[in-house]
Amino acid sequence: MTDTPPPPPTYTSAPVLAPTGVARPPVSGMPKPPPKPLGNDGRDFKAGDHVVYPTHGVGQVQGIEEIIVMGSVIGMIVVTFDENRMTLKVPISKASTAGLRMLADGPKIGEALDTLKGRARIKRTMWSRRAQEYEQKINSGDPISIAEVVRDLHRNSGQPDQSFSERQIYEQALDRLAAEVAAIDKTDKPTAVEKLLATLKLGLAS
Repeated sequence: MTDTPPPPPTYTSAPVLAPTGVARPPVSGMPKPPPKPLGNDGRDFKAGDHVVYPTHGVGQVQGIEEIIVMGSVIGMIVVTFDENRMTLKVPISKASTAGLRMLADGPKIGEALDTLKGRARIKRTMWSRRAQEYEQKINSGDPISIAEVVRDLHRNSGQPDQSFSERQIYEQALDRLAAEVAAIDKTDKPTAVEKLLATLKLGLAS
């Protein structure tokens, strides 16, 4: 007859008191505190921060929630995306690999704007393949890659021969980049779109 294994211990946040009323030190196996939620530039993610998630664009941190899974405390960064009416919870330990980041710094967004001034680079491949590459760039969350999509598709924007899918991808990239520029400049998205379009015109005029 085999012995029945003891049930797993349950943990509470309150200290365990000895019969004398003196608090014992935490026992081994107590939930470990979650790591600090660091942003890409070394700052802690905190409520109110604007952040970028690759597949959803700019969102805002609402706070940090903690849940206990298998006896370990998991810190979750709660991010809301107002336009999509969506809330995303990203484990702190997975934030970096998931691509969650702070807004781009000055040099990074400056390079993205300079990219808009460059010459469009259209590959001589089928549209379906190019569309897939553009989608990958948009969902990378990298502002320079997104700027490349805007630059390459802007020349045909509004033209009768522009396909519906091409127009959709162009508008998606423009919207995604404008959202980050607006958050950085502390302005609204329409103003940011005007800034991007003006930058594109400078490139076409050169």
